Amino acid sequence: MTKIYKLYLSLLKKYQEPQEFWQRWCKTEKTGQDRTAIVLGAILTQRTNWRNVELALKNLKKAKALSVEKVCRINRRSLEKLIKPAGFYRQKAKRLIGLCRFIVKNHKTLEKFFTQSLPTCREQLLVLKGVGPETADSILLYAGHKPIFVIDEYTRRFAKKRHLSDNLSYDYLQQLFQKNLPRNVKIYQDFHALIVLEGKGS
Repeated sequence: MTKIYKLYLSLLKKYQEPQEFWQRWCKTEKTGQDRTAIVLGAILTQRTNWRNVELALKNLKKAKALSVEKVCRINRRSLEKLIKPAGFYRQKAKRLIGLCRFIVKNHKTLEKFFTQSLPTCREQLLVLKGVGPETADSILLYAGHKPIFVIDEYTRRFAKKRHLSDNLSYDYLQQLFQKNLPRNVKIYQDFHALIVLEGKGS
C-alpha cells in the first residue's frame, strides 16, 4: 500500500463522506442535469467560490436553461445576467456558449461526447477557449466518470505539506497520484474532494 493511498484512507476515515456540494459531484448515479451542472460549474468556478457558483446554477435552473442545448440558444446578455453571481460573467458567458456549442455541434449531447475515449475527450476540451487542464479534468472526472485525477491549488498544497513531491507541476502531480492509487473513478473523485475539504479546514 503506497503512502498516497494510505493518505486517502486516512482522509476518508476522518471525513467519512465528502460533504456539501461534493455529494452531488461524487455520487455514482447522475442525472443529465447533474452532469450539465458539473460541466457548467467547472467554468463558473474559475476565480470565485462555490457558493457564488451555486447561485448562478440556481438562476440557470430557474430559467430552465440548465442544459448544453439551452445554453447554446440563450441570448448572451440573458446568460450574463443569470450567471452574474459567479463573477467575470461576460467572459464566462462566452466560454460557456463556446463549450456548449462545441458539444452540440459535434456530438449533439453530453452523453455522446463522453462515449469517446478519455484522451480524445480531453484533447477536444483543451482546445476550447477558457478550458485548461484543471477545468477539463474536472469535467471528465466528475461529469464523464473518466479515470483522471484533478490537480488544483488544494492538491498542490496537500502534496507540499505531506512531502509527496518537490515537483508541483500539473502533469507530474497527476501522474504521481494516478500511479499510487487504484485506477478507480470513485477513489479519484472522493480523494480529490477530501483534499479540498482538508485544505479548506486547515
